[in-house]
Amino acid sequence: MKTLVRFILGGLLAFVFLGITPLLAQDAEVKNLIITGVVKNKDSKKKLENVNVSVVGLNIGTVTNADGTFSLKVAEPEVSRGLEISHIGYLNTRLSLEEIEKQNDLTIWMIPAPNLLSEVVVFGNNPRTIVEEAIKKIPQNYANDNDMMTAFYRETVQKRRRYISVSEAIINVYKTSYSERNSERDRVQILKGRRLLSQKQSDTLAVKVVGGPNLSLYLDVVKNEDALLSMENLNYYEFSMEEPINLDNRMQYVVSFRPRVSLMYALFIGKLYIDHERLSFTRAEFSLDMANRVKAVEAILHKKPLGLRFRPQEVTYLVSYKQQGAKTYLNYIRNVIRFKCDWKKKLFSSSYTAYSEMVITDREHAVSDISYKNSFKPKQVFYDLVEEYWSENFWEKYNIIEPTESLEHAVDKLKKQAW
Repeated sequence: MKTLVRFILGGLLAFVFLGITPLLAQDAEVKNLIITGVVKNKDSKKKLENVNVSVVGLNIGTVTNADGTFSLKVAEPEVSRGLEISHIGYLNTRLSLEEIEKQNDLTIWMIPAPNLLSEVVVFGNNPRTIVEEAIKKIPQNYANDNDMMTAFYRETVQKRRRYISVSEAIINVYKTSYSERNSERDRVQILKGRRLLSQKQSDTLAVKVVGGPNLSLYLDVVKNEDALLSMENLNYYEFSMEEPINLDNRMQYVVSFRPRVSLMYALFIGKLYIDHERLSFTRAEFSLDMANRVKAVEAILHKKPLGLRFRPQEVTYLVSYKQQGAKTYLNYIRNVIRFKCDWKKKLFSSSYTAYSEMVITDREHAVSDISYKNSFKPKQVFYDLVEEYWSENFWEKYNIIEPTESLEHAVDKLKKQAW
């Protein structure tokens, strides 16, 4: 498994976030319409996180935040297509422009999907066989052309429950054909970004752990076979069938996996979601096996000060893909690292949470790649490349993941410290 890109916890700076713009408000500069709303479970009325919201038939989209809210900028001619909303375990919902305009406060109700598959036919009565067949079909199910994706990336660090840094950026992600299953020529370029950092000296923690915008390359487990899904790596795991689930109105195999051997490095525990008909990977949820803490530290820690004890508590990943037409594309990545740190001569430890997420907001066929000179390098630190700057129209035409209310409050506090 390859080493992931690093970022410095406690050394990141945060961004100011835009408030939710009124429904279908006109952006004069870029001539976009801004659609905002909240997505909820129709039965429980619970707000739903990480719901895909996209323009019907186009690559433009975003996801809801932890409060279930979203904001999507769409050019006026394109908004007439309407919206499609999809989430794992729910039936897809489509809204026409007329339906959107009827509501002053847009609320989208999603209906939990019934289990339509009474019996799952397992290849050779072996769940591993499903995974193997899905790997063989990657060249058929995923992009055969080089793509340039526009994405929004955010990372935050919390000390206990208090945010100490937030940073975010619009990035370009260049990916070669999935038939190669090789990410060596794939690159990320930061287009624009901003940051804020707690000014309290006690919040500074010079610890380098895995993370950064290049997660869009290394955690694309379908493209980067070294991350998880190689035939060799399958030998290290045992597989089990779970209850099938609905995603994008299509039934999915759910295959869980856990280590069956002990290696020199930490392995993963998780679930793979595989389209029942197309055998394409649609989602991967996995976490680092914490059974051996020494191996877990080696997997995520790059550097720490002498005398500081670093104790990982949880390392989780979510990678999702979305079908469009005959192909399936990378859609969303989330990484959460929870850990404790204390100095050898101090009695109490502090808890930290590093959270990063990236959503693909647009995609087009790549006519050229990202040069190495302009790309984000593995040894670069994200916050060094973005600015302490913001304005009301900072993101202009770009789509982002709306900040939660708690994050907006945290940003206000960090701004007061900085200024």
